[in-house]
Amino acid sequence: MKRTSFRRVAAPAVATATIFALAACGGGNETGENQIEGDSGDASVYEGLTGTLTGGGASSQKSAQAAWAAGFGTVAPDVTLEYAPEGSGAGRENFISGGYKFAGTDSYLKAEELAAATETCMGTAPIQIPNYVSPIAIIFNVDGVTDLQLSPTTLADIFAGKITKWNDPAIVADNEGNAGAANLPDAAIRAVHRSDESGTTENFTEYLSKVAAENWTAGAIETWPKEFGGEGAKGTDGVVKSVTDGEKNAIGYADASQAGQLGQAKIKVGEDFVGPSADAAAKILDVSPPAEGAGENALVFDLAHETTEAGTYPIVLTSYLLACQQYADAETGKLVKGYLTYILSEQGQKIGSDEAGSAPLSPKLSEQAKAIVEKIS
Repeated sequence: MKRTSFRRVAAPAVATATIFALAACGGGNETGENQIEGDSGDASVYEGLTGTLTGGGASSQKSAQAAWAAGFGTVAPDVTLEYAPEGSGAGRENFISGGYKFAGTDSYLKAEELAAATETCMGTAPIQIPNYVSPIAIIFNVDGVTDLQLSPTTLADIFAGKITKWNDPAIVADNEGNAGAANLPDAAIRAVHRSDESGTTENFTEYLSKVAAENWTAGAIETWPKEFGGEGAKGTDGVVKSVTDGEKNAIGYADASQAGQLGQAKIKVGEDFVGPSADAAAKILDVSPPAEGAGENALVFDLAHETTEAGTYPIVLTSYLLACQQYADAETGKLVKGYLTYILSEQGQKIGSDEAGSAPLSPKLSEQAKAIVEKIS
């Protein structure tokens, strides 16, 4: 098994606006608690790789991309990897325009986007593969509240601007017997949403539209509806910062890997309240069907947000990677194939899980995704 000391090589790859993975030293075989073990995949895929690979997109992937970039530097030290976490919509747009050679997105390509991307990819349908499953946490910072339980209808009414006080009877009822919410304040709710086009928003609102359609009437959308009010913040970082540093009594939604020390609400599923753990989020793929008409190069899903399966966290995003099957420049194709191979490897999935809190793909999904990546040239 190959072994990488991730925390040592990850230090230079701190993410701000853009993640850079510079040529890194080999991982070595030191021992210790910071070791990341796992097979990094077929070594021949990484042989001779050199140059710069530019991608971007989903800000929810920021932590995972930083981890993968650093790990990739140990198997392909002559490659510079750049990832700009500027949002799923921007990632898809820049991939379609040819600016990014790969992209991260929290929602798969719509029919119109797929047609445009096929043109970009030399007339062949782009590949769309999952790289991890992650819970979307309902983050909160409320005076006197250490634990919070919310039913789907209550959650929908909060973000639709219908419930405006923390001691609203619906919130009180959801938290009956919950000692962590025994002192819900008589204070205004500050609901924070993404101000930019966002796959995280789309996945969150898709959940609301599936489980509480009468309360959330805007449907599944990437851009927040102005009529529902609330406070906008750009990117996952912006939402987390606003809930953390702004006025108290705030609630928002963000990839759980970036929630930091904020409270994370438990959501009612069936008769139980379930927290946003990686394992609970991963269970949703077991009950979700493939997206209709996805095609042989797209491993995409219509998530079963309305599941009542015990222990399943229902507000999740399946993060996807977009890439071409064929590139005009063969060297670019090799770089993309190498990087995606690393992400899907045992080592890559473990690093993503350990450093970004994502749920690794199941062995079955991983093998299906690897077979699609094999087609890149």
